[in-house]
Amino acid sequence: MTEVATARRSRITPEREAELYTAVLDLLREVGYDALTMDAVAARTRSSKATLYRQWGGKPELVARAIRHNKPGSIADIDTGSLRGDLHALTSREDDCTMQQNAALMRGLFMAVHANPDLLRAFKELLVEPEMEEFHRVVQRAVDRGEVRADCPALGYVVHMLIGAFATRTLIDDQPPTQQFLISYIDAVVLPALGVPTE
Repeated sequence: MTEVATARRSRITPEREAELYTAVLDLLREVGYDALTMDAVAARTRSSKATLYRQWGGKPELVARAIRHNKPGSIADIDTGSLRGDLHALTSREDDCTMQQNAALMRGLFMAVHANPDLLRAFKELLVEPEMEEFHRVVQRAVDRGEVRADCPALGYVVHMLIGAFATRTLIDDQPPTQQFLISYIDAVVLPALGVPTE
């Protein structure tokens, strides 16, 4: 999918692509995935529907790429010299307002992902797998530095812990995820599970 999509999108400038992705995210927040149509995207962005299909193939890939584009850079680029510093820096890339907006957006998309095999496939290929690979590089650096034992049983669950805290904050506490909450969670739960000192 990736090579084909790259070839399809070659005629659109990065600025125009960013404009289209912003419009897609705005529409997602307004109407949700199921009610989002390529006609609506075309109207909002003053594009032809044929152009959208030619460039992205369909709604699932367009939405997944819009979400990916909205991410603040590569996780693997974070390298503070310690796992605690890396996880704190990862949390600090988005302010609380942006985090709250993205949490609400993702809650709606999670339901759509499970009901739509094409969206699930696009999410896995364009979002989940690349981010898991990047995140594993961050954790592997901590293993290579000797901060975390290579046989630590919690290593395979770091992403689950972090996503769980982010996703369930609203459900359990009726509050949005915030930098302060996630940083305190990292120090109280994630790092101790990995055997990493928090001081």
